[in-house]
Amino acid sequence: MSHFSGVLQLTDLDDFITPSQECIKPVKIDRKINSDTRIKIEEGQYYQENDGILQKLDKVQITLADCLACSGCITSAESVLITQQSQEELLRVFEKNKQLKMENRIDDSKFILVSISIQPILSLAVRYNITPNECASKLSTYFKRLGADMVVDMFIAEELALLENQFEFIERYRASMDDGKTNALPMLASSCPGWVCYAEKTHGSYILPYIATTKSPQQIMGSIVKNWLTKKLDDRSIYHVTVMPCFDKKLEASREEFSDKASEIKDVDCVITAIELEQMLEKDNISLDSLEKSTFSEPWIPTETVESLPYLRRHIGSGSGGYSDHIFKFAAKELFGIECDEVEYRELRNPDFKEVTLEKEGQTLLKFAIANGFRNIQNLVQKLKRGKSPYHYVEVMACPSGCLNGGAQVRSQNDLSPKELTKKLEELYCSLPCKDPSDSKELKFLYENWLQGRDSEKGNSMLRTTYHAVEKSTNALTIKCILIWLRKQGKMLLNLL
Repeated sequence: MSHFSGVLQLTDLDDFITPSQECIKPVKIDRKINSDTRIKIEEGQYYQENDGILQKLDKVQITLADCLACSGCITSAESVLITQQSQEELLRVFEKNKQLKMENRIDDSKFILVSISIQPILSLAVRYNITPNECASKLSTYFKRLGADMVVDMFIAEELALLENQFEFIERYRASMDDGKTNALPMLASSCPGWVCYAEKTHGSYILPYIATTKSPQQIMGSIVKNWLTKKLDDRSIYHVTVMPCFDKKLEASREEFSDKASEIKDVDCVITAIELEQMLEKDNISLDSLEKSTFSEPWIPTETVESLPYLRRHIGSGSGGYSDHIFKFAAKELFGIECDEVEYRELRNPDFKEVTLEKEGQTLLKFAIANGFRNIQNLVQKLKRGKSPYHYVEVMACPSGCLNGGAQVRSQNDLSPKELTKKLEELYCSLPCKDPSDSKELKFLYENWLQGRDSEKGNSMLRTTYHAVEKSTNALTIKCILIWLRKQGKMLLNLL
């Protein structure tokens, strides 16, 4: 660990934001192991060697339900909210809706809309060895079989998030130049709920002013669905499901900021991940590649909803959305009149920490970075606290390699290592046609007709949010430390007596 700072050497870190040290998951340990037993590790697999016989050992698995039963990582209030984000709850809603429709109680039923993001589509495409567009169309079939009324691509929300992040960066940059605001820059990405949750609970008000206030694509999609499409559906109650690459999106959807306080209607009602979808398919004994194709809906403009087979696209830059690339190119042109055809990064200590610089006549105009994984996040935070961060913007993601390697993506299949799987997903993402959000007619329409202009009060309420520091609660580990300290103090007093 010599390449880490002194602060980081004090802690045992992993790439993922780790669970609490006080984990309550019971693990059965076989005590019937004789003294001649040895453990071997070969190509990431563990084997028990006993009397010359090798036996493959199963990995210990901790499910989401196990994690939510523990109070170490999230609060009890959050765990209650997330019970509404389970497979069981989703299937319950589908079954109840089917029953109401059979009884001709359409007005009492919900309009179930499913929004699917690109990362889980790619993950499931690799899992079932089909193309991304085929995977998307077959997922549409599966959800419609369950009872979904509409299945849509989340691409339009991703475009809105990119544009709004561009505008916010320009606002912050100019504020830092004009007013000298020390907390305007660097602007840190806000689309990763794992990173945001960590910042709120660990670094609080010190880091939060730097985090962008633009909502994530999931929550922007929630605003579109609950505040725009409702009008097209004659104000019918919508149950909004999103398909995402990480479990942290469940926490994000449960935030108070993303629901109407008066009606208690949430922008996103249920989040299902790629790995949960795989489990649902296996439970129903369905192979995704065997399903027929179905269409996605395009309901964004006030005409008859268009139905068409999925045509997936990507944005330039990383598989997490390409925030750094888009903002860098936009800022270079908007602030300095420089066109950047390509954004070339320089890798730093590891592939998950890289930076790009815009220079003119030897002067640094812009310096951006991408920091993925907990180690890199810690290094970034320490630089910020010491006032030594050289960056104007940082695309921060909690998972190594970003959202394509999200914690709830389908696990490696066909003997692929995790790194090989991530590389395959990145190649698949890059194979999709690229689209510039500034050319979108749908976005221009939404800005003018739904948001009433980019700088409108409604636009800010629909596309921006706030974050707040969360007070640390005393967990079991802390209590143990206090008790040990008290015992030591008691022994010292007895010795003095």
